[in-house]
Amino acid sequence: MVNVFIAIISGYLLGSIPSGYIAGRLNKNIDIRDVGSKNMGAINVYYEVGLKEAILVLLADVAKGIGTILLARWLGVPLAFQLLAGVAAVVGHAFPIFLKFRGGRGGATAVGILFFLMPKAIPFWLATCLIALVISRNLAFSYGIAFICFPMAAWLVYHSTPMIAFSIGLPIFVGVNYAPRLKETYITTGGNWREVIMHRRLKDRL
Repeated sequence: MVNVFIAIISGYLLGSIPSGYIAGRLNKNIDIRDVGSKNMGAINVYYEVGLKEAILVLLADVAKGIGTILLARWLGVPLAFQLLAGVAAVVGHAFPIFLKFRGGRGGATAVGILFFLMPKAIPFWLATCLIALVISRNLAFSYGIAFICFPMAAWLVYHSTPMIAFSIGLPIFVGVNYAPRLKETYITTGGNWREVIMHRRLKDRL
């Protein structure tokens, strides 16, 4: 039981490492949470800091999720608690203890965890994301829609009830974190949901 506690707390602390915030402070001395889309994710870092920094932030955020699952496995905890540690990592990204619990949305960390746990779902996720991106040209919307591939893979390929529940619940948590941004965009577009999803300016599709 001690190892379960260590896995969950370590997951939260790993998730709390604010890579986007660090990139903004080190390179432009800005708080990435106060500019652009006010998100600590790689897309906002790309627009407000730079491409190289955005790539590093994306890799770091994905690695936080994968690292959490690897640590939980190394500690020998059962699958259910590995998944709980993964949830803790995403919660840590959204509510980091190092930034007074004001963080990002957890999308990249969630994707990293799901990619690692269900690698057979990756081609379907990428295909769905690409099709949605061609239609909407909205990256956040596209990779959000593509999350549907994970519970399908958990059911049809991995036949795992815990994985089905996890792959449904985790995207819902991330989606809730995106809700304030969607509401803000909805207001600025005059209540036009088509504009929210298929905004004319790429920079607004964060």
